[in-house]
Amino acid sequence: MRNISDIIEQHIKKIMSGGGSGICEIKRSELADMFNCVPSQINYVISTRFTIEKGYVVESKRGGGGFIRITKVGLELNHTLHRVILDLMGSSVTAKEAEGMIQRLHDEGVLNPREARVMRSVVCTDILALTPAIRDQIRANYLSAMLVALLKG
Repeated sequence: MRNISDIIEQHIKKIMSGGGSGICEIKRSELADMFNCVPSQINYVISTRFTIEKGYVVESKRGGGGFIRITKVGLELNHTLHRVILDLMGSSVTAKEAEGMIQRLHDEGVLNPREARVMRSVVCTDILALTPAIRDQIRANYLSAMLVALLKG
């Protein structure tokens, strides 16, 4: 059985795809009522499942008429793609951030399943048995090198 976070995520994605615009505006309290959970659960789902690395921009307006707007940002297969990803990544990247980027590239059709698996195996924490700061820098270098190679070919 799926957990409540998975269910909320799928519901939000369904709303986004339903309108065809890739934009979803929700009220946190209404969504919490719908799923019989606390509003902080909605915050958790949005902050972990709808990140920039995964291709989403989240805006919020607080107050009585407040809302949360989630926008799916598409990728274009050109030189800009590599630049955008490198700018997001910077000089270091955590395993979670790398996974988000790889998953997004797979979801967008930039990577096939095999390429995504290979990239995950290279940047996983287990393979890089180093101190966290050095590991994150090396992970960023590996990820960058793989993206350059894949996007050139």
